[in-house]
Amino acid sequence: MENKPSCCSASRLGSSGIIVSPEASLSVTKKSNADPSEGMILLEGGTFLMGTDDAEGFPSDGEGPIRSVTVSPFHISPYTVTNAEYKQFVDATGYKTEAEQFGWSFVFHLLISKETASKVKQMVQKTPWWWSVEGAYWLQPEGPDSTIEDRLDHPVVHVSWNDATAYCQWTGKRLLTEAEWEYAARGGLVQKKYAWGDILKPDGKHMCNIWQGKFPDKNNASDGYIGTAPVNAFPPNGYGLYQTAGNVWEWCEDWFSKDYHLRETRVNPKGPTTGQARVMRGGSYLCHKSYCNRYRVAARTGNTPDSSSGNTGFRCAADYTESLNAG
Repeated sequence: MENKPSCCSASRLGSSGIIVSPEASLSVTKKSNADPSEGMILLEGGTFLMGTDDAEGFPSDGEGPIRSVTVSPFHISPYTVTNAEYKQFVDATGYKTEAEQFGWSFVFHLLISKETASKVKQMVQKTPWWWSVEGAYWLQPEGPDSTIEDRLDHPVVHVSWNDATAYCQWTGKRLLTEAEWEYAARGGLVQKKYAWGDILKPDGKHMCNIWQGKFPDKNNASDGYIGTAPVNAFPPNGYGLYQTAGNVWEWCEDWFSKDYHLRETRVNPKGPTTGQARVMRGGSYLCHKSYCNRYRVAARTGNTPDSSSGNTGFRCAADYTESLNAG
């Protein structure tokens, strides 16, 4: 398949290079001595077949080849981090996201009000559906005239990789490695296209929040949502994880590489030690089979760690420690 740019991500990587991130707003410390695995699901780990050679995929993204990978036990949140959870973090620490420090973030054009749209000065050249909206950040997802008051159970968006890492630091958790993410997202299924099987809509039932209609101008929302959906809006996978396909992209710990996995260890792989972009997984509400079907479980993309948009969030993991889980 032609490697079209991801409809689901926009980057602060400009023609003159990476925009320098603002200085960190503060040093975030862990909020308490509570067990970070509380409320999370313990996955026993094991060996699984990672990647795909599917003809519908994007080989130049480094989706293949299929390889045997082993991961150790770890804890994972059943949901992506919600607006309500991120608000607790910000209220407790005073943390300011990079979108706030830059003063703008990327918003999908159809979600912007007419008043805000009239003030937009810049669009992304190769993906003109992404508009740079001044004042857009996690608390105002579509700009100053928007709110999360009715979306507290939706995934937080407009968080960069750096912002996600800060939240994890506060909670005593961490981001998933890419291998852990795919192991978890597959839910115990072997080499299936989606987190629930090979059929996108089994018996005509929507299983995730993706684009319905003609991208990028018409979304008929037959799955019930134009933008984000509540984090538990669709059935969980075999491991009890919700929405590992669609809704929002999920940041992973690894630096993105198209070929590093061909030469790195296949036991708890962690990706390259340096890079320009961090891995994102799962696709979002903007993915559509006609353009960017990256809601497939093996699909992947990357973005600079200072980038933020209205369809990028994250999910937390925690290390498995036998002493904390004995008895």
